Amino acid sequence: MRFLLNMNIPRELGGRLTGEGHECRHVGDIGMAQATDVGIIEEARRKKEIVVTHDLDYGHLLAFSGELVPSVIILRLRNIHPDNLSARIMDAWPDIEEPLSNGAIIVVEDAALRVRRLPIVQEV
Repeated sequence: MRFLLNMNIPRELGGRLTGEGHECRHVGDIGMAQATDVGIIEEARRKKEIVVTHDLDYGHLLAFSGELVPSVIILRLRNIHPDNLSARIMDAWPDIEEPLSNGAIIVVEDAALRVRRLPIVQEV
């Protein structure tokens, strides 16, 4: 899969994910260090990437967009060392690979994993 790492994600995580066979870019390496959340979402959509972030705003933006993509992984972990982040993503991989491929908001916490498929539609 292809990932776009937000500014608040250590670049080293990209190296770990690349080692697992994925493609990764960091917004700081592609001239988007000052980009808005919406700009990063648009870039990820254009390049067919999954956003990886600590920022809860991405979940809200995607939830109300009505769009299927991009997917987002929101990391809400106490230990933000790249080894821990990578291990937690890879441990969850069997549960998140398919939803990420089809459009989802994934929240990875220390003791929980939440998967919300996109698009999110409001019941009337």
